[in-house]
Amino acid sequence: MEDIESLKKEIEKLKDSNAVKSDLISISAHQLRTSLSALKWILKMFLDKDLGAMSAEQEGFIKKASDSNDRMIALVNDMLTLSHAEDTALSFKFSPTDVIKLAEQTLFEFSGESQKKQISIIFLKPDHQVPNIQCDPEMIRVVFQNLTENAIKYSEAGDKVVISIKEGEGSLEISVHDNGIGIDKKEQDQIFGKFFRAENAKTKDAIGSGLGLFTIKKIIEHHKGKIWFESTRETGTTFFVSLPTNK
Repeated sequence: MEDIESLKKEIEKLKDSNAVKSDLISISAHQLRTSLSALKWILKMFLDKDLGAMSAEQEGFIKKASDSNDRMIALVNDMLTLSHAEDTALSFKFSPTDVIKLAEQTLFEFSGESQKKQISIIFLKPDHQVPNIQCDPEMIRVVFQNLTENAIKYSEAGDKVVISIKEGEGSLEISVHDNGIGIDKKEQDQIFGKFFRAENAKTKDAIGSGLGLFTIKKIIEHHKGKIWFESTRETGTTFFVSLPTNK
């Protein structure tokens, strides 16, 4: 009997260890994909000669870099699909964080993609100093990355993506708004589900793991925060995140 109990404990330890590793891989993969996507659009700007003419040799090197980058994006997408565990046991490192500065740094990563797609990114900052909050900055960066990436992905040329941050009562409230394809009402209950992608999202962009919103919901919940959205098909979506300001 003691051997069986001991074995059960060892199995539980292995499950917990595997869950931690899987979630860390998932978070890292999300961050890698965003950075690689940003690089993809910068390289495309060179190849499309948006930044000026190049010699044949220069264009050849940029083309090779672009192809390698595309292969890396495909690999990261596979990592996201295969690595995510059912149970979340993420390791968080909380510290006082300037969320405004974090948002500005993250949004800069999308400047190449948004310019190429002719989509304006507007950041509405508070008109007064916002206190630092206790959070894991890398995890919250993933939240900004994912919501901004989706807003751009499902928008059209000429559209605007508006990010705002304001101080609420005991919380910091973040919103990411787009006037893109929206989410059908019948699918809204499933939007945070693991591997779920709305039908119009799959039509708009075939590439996607369906893990992004699932992952950031877990991150927000670990921060004792809330995430929700408002959306209408064909008119756009606004995601809201509320993070507690108390320690």
